[in-house]
Amino acid sequence: MAGGFPQGGDGGARTADGRDGGGIRTLPFPVGRSVCGVGMQIAPMDPDRTWRADAPLDRVHRIDFHVVMLLDGGPLRHMIDFTEYEATAGDVLWIRPGQVHRFSRDAEYRGTVLTMQPGFLPRATVEATGLYRYDRPPLMRPGPAQLAALRAAAGQLRREYEDTVTLPLSLHTAVLRHALTAFLLRLAHLAAGSDGAPRPAEDSAFTLFREAVERDFATNHSVSAYADALGYSRRTLARVVRAATGRTPKAFIDQRVILEAKRLLAHTDLPTARVGAAVGFPDAANFSKFFQQHTDTAPAAFRAEHR
Repeated sequence: MAGGFPQGGDGGARTADGRDGGGIRTLPFPVGRSVCGVGMQIAPMDPDRTWRADAPLDRVHRIDFHVVMLLDGGPLRHMIDFTEYEATAGDVLWIRPGQVHRFSRDAEYRGTVLTMQPGFLPRATVEATGLYRYDRPPLMRPGPAQLAALRAAAGQLRREYEDTVTLPLSLHTAVLRHALTAFLLRLAHLAAGSDGAPRPAEDSAFTLFREAVERDFATNHSVSAYADALGYSRRTLARVVRAATGRTPKAFIDQRVILEAKRLLAHTDLPTARVGAAVGFPDAANFSKFFQQHTDTAPAAFRAEHR
């Protein structure tokens, strides 16, 4: 059985049956198991360690935090939002909050795993490191020099994380944030590849837009409404979203709606009408039309294909 996470506590579930409103189990960040209760954990992955006995990791689930796995073993297959990624020693998997994923049942996950709670780093660092660039692939293959630097940065971060005696808690946390930032900047550079990062002002605007869409996509599909709420013109919003993603704001919103609909169709037993209502379509016929326009597949056919 794949293991490898620092062992978590029971954490608050979204509903009485341990699922969020859409029916997919959401696992919260296990703050109670962090050293000194800080908003991150880093530890070796070990097949003999599991995270939660009541939530087998080889079942589909969401996380509400970041997971970065720096692999020393493999090969293995890891599913993230309908894509099976094949990874091996030296590869990096980065799973972001809200993504639906599944561990391989038989693979041994060896290496180092970093988990981080949203809000642990300040906004400027979040933007500089591209923590919420969902357009970038979860699987990265660093070259030898990049891998050595990542492993060194992860080693330093782990030493700081485990050192609870040389600094008071406030300074310990501050040092952790600096060490974590150094690691994530290297990771972000790797994730960005050869394309340049957006200008800071545009990145900030896109971050605000992305956060607003993530919060409201189930009830708000209007570009104008997002632009007004954020204090930007439609033209400005279109420019910054295209710079960050290569898509229009409307396409970005629609993609988020479609992704959630796919998750619910594939991984829950909710009726199609309820799936549509969960993503902002109270009329089932309108939802089916929207889904088919964007996927060339009817909701029922998509569900059957992924069961």
